[in-house]
Formats: sequence, structure tokens, C-alpha cells
Amino acid sequence: MTSQGTANEPGRRIALVVAYEGTDYAGFQLQAGAPTIQGELETAIAKLTGESARVRGASRTDAGAHACGQVADFATNSGHQVAVFVAALNHYLPDAIRILVASDVPAGFHSRHSATRRSYRYCILNRPVPSPLRRRACHLEPTPLNLPAMRQAANSLLGIRDFRRIATAHPKDRSAARQVHRWEVGRHPASPDVITIDCTANGFLRHQIRRVNAVLTEIGKGRLPIHAMADALAGRAQHQRQIRTLPAKGLCLQSVHYPEYDHYLQVANYHETH
Repeated sequence: MTSQGTANEPGRRIALVVAYEGTDYAGFQLQAGAPTIQGELETAIAKLTGESARVRGASRTDAGAHACGQVADFATNSGHQVAVFVAALNHYLPDAIRILVASDVPAGFHSRHSATRRSYRYCILNRPVPSPLRRRACHLEPTPLNLPAMRQAANSLLGIRDFRRIATAHPKDRSAARQVHRWEVGRHPASPDVITIDCTANGFLRHQIRRVNAVLTEIGKGRLPIHAMADALAGRAQHQRQIRTLPAKGLCLQSVHYPEYDHYLQVANYHETH
């Protein structure tokens, strides 16, 4: 159950937990001439409230990437109860986007700046034959992957690490150091042919996850040694410029965490899966 909003309360800030299948979108953030998740949310809010609200998102997910726990927020003078926001926004939104939770939050809440941890999952379908059912949510890798080798290599990602040499187009005047709490390689419990790579950090750089996982995949295929992951972070990789970026379709934002505000979002009652 979501919390009840206060009718006619001026200057409310509403937080949303949003799930979406991002194949047909140019990412979360607004882009001129292209459909985006932010654009769809702002259009739906305008239809419901009659207001032009700017939506802020916790993560600027890439074009084609998905989410089952994105968090967004916006200001409104609407007196609708939060349950109405869930039902009405889902009525106006396309089927690929759904609001799971809406809640009143304090004025100081910021979906991006207030977040302390973000968790993502990357899915790899590891079998020779593609799946028509998973083609939009998994990257196909027909070569068998050595999971123990990938796990060992992923250990070098834990802790505070500088990802400047492996991410793309990060501004030179901004820190590229991130604190990584988790980078685990496993198998999907319901689909053993799907390899899952779960990572949690205080933040991620542009294409960081997809490029790191590309190196792990090459290690899993035996094309790179286990120490190649640490070498890539340090800029010592023999073919540093050739590090590829895995397709966005395998990437899903799982959850965003706020020590001061998690109890407002009540995401524990929702179990979207990827």
C-alpha cells in the first residue's frame, strides 16, 4: 500500500518508483526528437494535473536499457492522493512504462543527489541458440563462459576504484572514482542458461557497467587472462582502445537506495524481476 497524500497541500514533492522496458526509448533523459522515459512521464503528469512538471530521475539509463526500480520525483500543487497518481499515470503511460509506487516525500528529496547506492543487473543468454522471448532483455553470447574466472576477475572491482580509463567520455575535471560494494557473477535461479552480473555502487559512469562486463565476458571466454580486469582499470591492457561496450538491452536498473527516504518509497512490496 502507498501512503496517502494530503489534499490541497501546496508545493508537494512526489516520488515514483518506475519500471520500464526501454527497447524503444532513447534512454531516460529528455532528448530532442526522440522518445524518452522522462518525456513520457512528464506528458502523463501534465495530462493528470494540468501542470508542466520537470521530472528528475535517479539514473540516466542508456538507450535500450531497462529498469524495474528507477526512482523519479517531481513537484506538484495537485491535491490527488498518491493512489490516484499510480492509477492515473499508468492509464496515461504506454504499456512499456509502469508506476509501481507513488509517495509524498520531503521537499529536500532529490532522486539523483539523495541516492547513496544504485544496483544494476546485466543478463547474458549463454547458449548457441537465440531466444525469441529474451531477445529484448538479454545479450546473446554463444561461447560457453567460465564463471569462476569471471568471478575472480570481478573481485578487483570492489572498493573505491577509478574507472576513468574504462568508461567513455567522462569529463576530465570530474572524479571518476566510485565505491563498488558488489560485482557478482552468477546464474539466474529460474533460467540456468542466463548469466547474471549484479553490481552495486554509490554511482556509475557512462557505459561503465557495459564496458566492465565486456572485459569480464572476454575473460569468461578465455580470450583474456584474469588479471586483464585489473589491467584495464589501470590502463595497462594491451588492447585498451579496443575494449568494447556490451549492448544496452542486457542492462536493468534494479533499485536505488536512500538511507533517509527508503521508508517513503516502500519498494519492498514490489518484486519486478529481470
